[in-house]
Amino acid sequence: MGKQLRQMKIKEILHNHDVGNQNDLIRLLDKAGIEVAQATLSRDCTELGIIRSRTHQGFRLVLPEDSPGQIIRGLVGMEVQSISSNETAIVIKTLPGRAHGVASFLDQLKDIAILGTIAGDDTVLVIPLSIKDIASIIHDIQSNLSQT
Repeated sequence: MGKQLRQMKIKEILHNHDVGNQNDLIRLLDKAGIEVAQATLSRDCTELGIIRSRTHQGFRLVLPEDSPGQIIRGLVGMEVQSISSNETAIVIKTLPGRAHGVASFLDQLKDIAILGTIAGDDTVLVIPLSIKDIASIIHDIQSNLSQT
């Protein structure tokens, strides 16, 4: 099966099932007659913008277009505990284990002057394109996370 068809099936599965992790997704793909290696699925998830987010039913894999991105935005917003900065960088504290999802969300935002992010377990380091932009980046991050 080709990449496009496989990715379409992944989207279909995520729209029709609550999928907690990539292993669950591999099992559902296998039931649909699609064999896929973990590494290939991981690349597909990255390309599709799929992230693992906490919901009221536990963790699940979600697509960025779910309710025009509002599900992800709202979930990521709930995972952020604080945002602080110094003269050169921004630090975002998250719930334990959620920094990667927050960093991935920030990396996908458009029109924000972020050079890059580095995620640990519960901390995201945000590197601005310019230190002059720190205040506006914090404002943009807060605005993006509070839109529901």
